[in-house]
Amino acid sequence: MNRRTSLHVRRIALAASVALGALAAPAMAQDTTDGDRSVAEEATEEQPIVVIARKREERLLDVPIAVTALGDEQLEKLGANDLSGVQGAVPNVNLVQGRGSSASANFFIRGIGQPDALQTFDPAVGVYVDGVYLSRIQGALLNLFDVQRVEVLRGPQGTLYGKNTIGGAVNVISKKPDLNELGGEASFTYGRFDETTAKAYVTAPLVPGTLALSLAGIYDDRDGYVIDPLTGKDYNDRNNLAGRAILRGQFDAVEVLLSGDYTRQRTGLTLGCATAPQIGFNYNATFTALTPFTIAPASDCENYDYRTSTSLTGKGQKLTHWGLSGTVNVDLGGPLSLTSITAYRKLSPDFFIDIDATTAETGDVFVGVRQKQLSQELQLKLDTGPLAGVLGLYYLNEKVASHQEAYADSYLRYVGTPLNFTRYIDDQQELDSYAAFGQLTYNLTSQFSVTAGLRYTHERKQYHRLTTALLASPVFPAVQVPSSFEFPNNLPAPFNSVDTVSFDAWTPMVSASFKPTTNTLLYASASRGFKSGGFNGRVNALSDVTLEVNGATQIVPYFAPEKVWTYEAGAKGSWLGGRVTMALAAFHSDYQDFQARVGGGNTGISGGSFPVINAGRMTIEGIEFEATVKPWQPLTLMASVGYLDADYKEFNDGRRAPAFSCNPTGTRITCQPAFAPPITARLGVDYTVPIGSAALSLGGDARFVDKQYLSVDNRPGLTEDGYFLGNIYAQVDFDRFYIRGMVKNVTGELYKTDGQEFSSVANIQTVYFGDPRTWQLTVGARF
Repeated sequence: MNRRTSLHVRRIALAASVALGALAAPAMAQDTTDGDRSVAEEATEEQPIVVIARKREERLLDVPIAVTALGDEQLEKLGANDLSGVQGAVPNVNLVQGRGSSASANFFIRGIGQPDALQTFDPAVGVYVDGVYLSRIQGALLNLFDVQRVEVLRGPQGTLYGKNTIGGAVNVISKKPDLNELGGEASFTYGRFDETTAKAYVTAPLVPGTLALSLAGIYDDRDGYVIDPLTGKDYNDRNNLAGRAILRGQFDAVEVLLSGDYTRQRTGLTLGCATAPQIGFNYNATFTALTPFTIAPASDCENYDYRTSTSLTGKGQKLTHWGLSGTVNVDLGGPLSLTSITAYRKLSPDFFIDIDATTAETGDVFVGVRQKQLSQELQLKLDTGPLAGVLGLYYLNEKVASHQEAYADSYLRYVGTPLNFTRYIDDQQELDSYAAFGQLTYNLTSQFSVTAGLRYTHERKQYHRLTTALLASPVFPAVQVPSSFEFPNNLPAPFNSVDTVSFDAWTPMVSASFKPTTNTLLYASASRGFKSGGFNGRVNALSDVTLEVNGATQIVPYFAPEKVWTYEAGAKGSWLGGRVTMALAAFHSDYQDFQARVGGGNTGISGGSFPVINAGRMTIEGIEFEATVKPWQPLTLMASVGYLDADYKEFNDGRRAPAFSCNPTGTRITCQPAFAPPITARLGVDYTVPIGSAALSLGGDARFVDKQYLSVDNRPGLTEDGYFLGNIYAQVDFDRFYIRGMVKNVTGELYKTDGQEFSSVANIQTVYFGDPRTWQLTVGARF
C-alpha cells in the first residue's frame, strides 16, 4: 500500500467513524426508552423543513437530492453576514471570498468550480435569488439580511436549473411579506476591527389578506485586518449598503411578487501574500537578449502576520449591483399551476487589484465591468397525486463589457533603466441562452417512485477584444513600442472571423426512491450536467490560442463546454419526532473536458501568456453525511462529514511548462485537482435552558478543512495544508429582545482560502487568508 493510498484509507476511516457514531444515535436513544412513542410524546415536535430544490415545495426528507437547507436562525448562529459564512457548514462545499476582490465569490462543490475570476468565464455553481440566476461571481457574495433560508444543492442540477450548474446550485430564498400580520426585526452589531453592522426588516399588510409590503436593509462596515506597515493604512475591509423591497399581492388564484434590490460596496484593496519571488527581465541595448533579475523576494506566508505593503496606494474597489424581478403564480385549477419569473439585473464593479501583493508594480490591475442581464422563465407545475413535476421554458440575454488596465513598470528594464509598461484592454461579450426542460415524478406505489427529467439548452456567444500594450523608457522617450491585438481579426485565416460560437446540450436525469416509512427515504440517481464553453477573456496575443496537440500546432479560438455524469445513492431519515435527522450520500462523477487556465512556467519571458484549454478528464467520488441529534430538549448536536477523492485521469497541457506542468512527460500526471480537500467536517452544539422568563443559548462549532491546492498545477506556495476553525456564541432571548456574543476563529488559526497564479508575468503567485480571530456583540429585537 503506497503512502497516498494509505492516507486515503485513514481519511475514509475517519469519515466512517464519525458517520457510524452518529448513525448509532437513533439506536442509543431508543435503548433508553420504553419505546419510540413515549420519547416522541415527551419531545417537542419539530416542524418539517420545506425546500424548493425541485422548483416545487416539498419536505426536505422527500427530495432525492443531496441538499442542505440553512434557515435564518442557523445562519445567524453561524455568524454568516454573507454567503461566505456558509463555508465549512456544508460537506464538500468551498464557498469563500475570492480572487482578490471583496465582492467576488469562489464557489467549488465536489471539486467543480470556475477556473478564473474574469467575467467571461462562467461559474460552475449557479446562484439563484428567488429563482433569478446571477450570471457572474462578481457581486455573488450576497449579504444575508432578509433571508428565509439558503439551500445548497450538491451535484449537477442540469435539468431544472440547467445553465452552469455542473457543480451544484445555491438557492437564496427571501422572506415573503405577510398578508395579515405586522412584523419585523432589527439588530445592531459591534465587533473587532470597529465592526458596525445594522440590519432591519419589516413586513406590513397594506390591504389585509390582499396586499403586503416588506422592506429590508443592511449597513455593514468593518476596518481592514491587513495593515500596510509603510503607510499604516488598513486593507481587506468591509463597507456594504444593501436593501430589498418586496410587494406581494394575492388576488384569488393569482399571487404577484414584485421585488427590487440594491447593493453598494465601497472598500479598500483586498491584499494577499506573495509566495514566490518576483522575477523581471533586463533587455540589452539592441533588444536582442534578456537577463532575469529579482524584483522582490518571496514573503514568509507560512508565518503571515496580516501585514502587506502595496504599490496601489490610494486605490480601492467599488461595486453597484441592483435588480428588479416579477414573479406571478397562477392556480389554473385542478392539478395545474403556472409560474412566470421575469428579471432584469445590472452589475457595475470597478476593482483595483494588487495581484502580486508587493510594492513592485508587476501585477497591478484595474478591472471595470458593466454587465446587464434579462431573463424570463415559465414553469408549468403538475400535481395529480401520483404524478407531479415541472415543465418549463427559459431565456437569458446577457451583455458584458469591460475596460481593464494592467500596470507593470517594475517588470522590464532596458540596459538597467526601468521601462514603463501598461496594457489597455476593452472587450464585449453577448450571450443568448434558450432552454426547454421537464421533470416528472410518478408514484408507482405509496412507497416507491421514479423521476425522469430532460433539458435542452442552446447558447450563442459573441465576443470581441482589443488589447494595446505601451512600452516606454523615461530615459529614452523615443523607445515607445505600441502593439495591439484584436480578437479575432489578428488570428490567421480561417479563424480571423470566428467571433461567434454556439453550444447545444442535452442534460437528462433519472432517479428512483423508496420510502420505508413516512420519514425515511432511500434513493439512487444518475444525472448529467454541462457548463458552457466560451472565449478566453485573457487572450492578449496569438500565443494564447495557439496550442500544441500531439506535436502539431493548432489554433483554438474558443474552449468547449464541460460535461459530467454523476451517479449517486443516498438515504435520509427523521426519527423520534424530529429529534434525530440524518442524510447520507455517496457519489461517483465522470468529468470531461474540464476548463483550465494553465500557467506559463518560469523558464523565460512569455509576455503574459494565459491559455485556457479543455484539459481532459477527472473522476470524482465521495461520501457526504449530515446529522442533527437532540438527546434531550435543551441540547442539539450537529455533525457533517464530506469525503472527496478527486483525480485527473487525463491532463493535456496543450504546451509544455517544464518548471510546473501537470503532465511534464506526456505520460504521467503529477497534479491533483484544486479546491478539492479530501475531508471537510463540522461538529456543532447548541444548549438552550430557561432563565426565568428568558432563555440562554450556549453553542459553537469546530470545522476542519483538509489539505487542498489553490492552483491548477499545485504550486508549492499555493497550497493549504489543512486547518481547524472554532466558533462560539452565547445568546440570551427575552420576550422580544435578544443579546448575542460571538467569537469566530477562537484559536486565531492562520489559514489560506484562495490563490492567484499568474506565473507567466513576473512569476506572480499570491495567496489570500481568512479572517483572524474576531468578536462581536449583537443586540436585536423582534416584533
